[in-house]
Amino acid sequence: MLNIVSEPEYTLTSRLRLAVVRLNRRLRAQRTNATVTLTQISALSCLHKCGPLSPGELAAKEGVQPPSMTRVITALEELGYATRSPHPSDGRQAIVALTDEGRAFLEADISAREAWLDKRLAELTAEERATLTRAAEIIDRMAGNQN
Repeated sequence: MLNIVSEPEYTLTSRLRLAVVRLNRRLRAQRTNATVTLTQISALSCLHKCGPLSPGELAAKEGVQPPSMTRVITALEELGYATRSPHPSDGRQAIVALTDEGRAFLEADISAREAWLDKRLAELTAEERATLTRAAEIIDRMAGNQN
């Protein structure tokens, strides 16, 4: 069933959606290596934040099916960005970890995107940056702050 909202709410909904999409597109354009997929970058980011995980744990955190994550992990291993090693207590499991090369790639990728964003933020007034600080907190809460 379609939820009926007032015109100002609809306008906010549309404007926010478009603004987030456009900002995301501009940030993606700053990537350092377009051969690495966004799914692979997301998995690397999760390993960076959470530390070594089993493929099942990584799939669950990323919201994908284990067979899909297996393909992502294989690609990351081929790039030298992740390693798989035996689980210390469960011989049926493996542990996936970020390599030094993977960490360096991720940090360079993040740095490039944040440098672009820093330049855009520097063009704003202090009041506008304060507004965006609060908006970032709200958007993070709306997104569920997952991972």
